[in-house]
Amino acid sequence: MARVATGLGIRELAELANVSPNTISRLERGEELRASTVAAIRAALESAGVEFIPENGGGAGVRLAKPGGAGA
Repeated sequence: MARVATGLGIRELAELANVSPNTISRLERGEELRASTVAAIRAALESAGVEFIPENGGGAGVRLAKPGGAGA
């Protein structure tokens, strides 16, 4: 969901995170990845403008960061 919200393709996100496109596909299928790999992908998404929302009773989620706000 976060990747699509930014308009990034699998290959673009993989390049930003310095992982293979197959790794992005594995993440999106729900396969388990190393914590360091997930952290690299998360950092790449955050630099692209995604804000991760913690669990708050309604479930964890993502949204696009406001321009000039956190994550910008």
